[in-house]
Amino acid sequence: MFALALVVGGAGCYQGAFDRLKVTTMAQKKSSRPRRSAPKAPPSGSRAPARTRAPARTRAPARTRASARTRAPNPLPPPKDVLAAGLYVIATPIGNLGDITFRAVETLKAVDALASEDTRVTAKLLAHLGLTKPHPTFACHDHNEARTVVRIRSLIDEGRAVGLVSDAGLPGISDPGYRVISALLDDGVKVEVIPGANAATMALVASGLPTASFTFLGFASRKSGRRKAMFEAEREREHTLILYESPHRIGALLADAYAVLGDRSAVVALELTKMFERYHRGTLSELAAQFAGDKPKGEITVLIEGLVRKPRRKEPLDEDQN
Repeated sequence: MFALALVVGGAGCYQGAFDRLKVTTMAQKKSSRPRRSAPKAPPSGSRAPARTRAPARTRAPARTRASARTRAPNPLPPPKDVLAAGLYVIATPIGNLGDITFRAVETLKAVDALASEDTRVTAKLLAHLGLTKPHPTFACHDHNEARTVVRIRSLIDEGRAVGLVSDAGLPGISDPGYRVISALLDDGVKVEVIPGANAATMALVASGLPTASFTFLGFASRKSGRRKAMFEAEREREHTLILYESPHRIGALLADAYAVLGDRSAVVALELTKMFERYHRGTLSELAAQFAGDKPKGEITVLIEGLVRKPRRKEPLDEDQN
């Protein structure tokens, strides 16, 4: 009995010793593993190095506007000496490019410089005619016409022939050109006109209205009150009236004319010299109703009959006067 207890007690001691040995062995294994080193913090006051990027491709510096402005201008060629120094006012077609005259083409060839209402429109015309654009070719429109006079005068003083063209028709007739022509004439400079197509006179001949005398009023005012005042000033005159108008205001213009002038004969001419050229004839009341909601394309020429005076009735002669 005593021996059995000793054996059991000894087994318990051995088991405890074995457990302590197992724990000690596992602790040694853990201590023998290499430790991971924590990342070193950067010194105080310094920043971590930024990630490096691939160097960006370098681009050639763009040409700035300032450098373009300071670029030396192309020198002007010497005068051609084909035409005398002066201003040449050249009429261009109002629609059909075949209406340009031989004289206009020869003048465009001979001028040393060209002032144009819109250089893009003029470039198309010159390309159609197979002509080289003169150097210099520059803009002359409503917003810069007063300043352009100085440039044109300077070119003429150098002995050059300067042409003046508008987008369509004759410069100065409801188009830029009047200020340039007037200023040069005041200074005694040579001004020569090369005539051509004109919408007002063409529409007058085709209208069937009296052509003995007429009044050209150009573009009417955009305001109804001013348009009526214009018609009131012409109400008692016998001349045929000719006006230009835009598609957006044609109905209002005809209505104002009818209100002031009465129901006179009138003609509305559209797309002159073009493929769809047409004329609308009637009284002012009829045409005002027709164009009240209609907005045709292109510029419009309007013709209105002048005042028609009734002939006085002849009184019969007395028998004593026979």
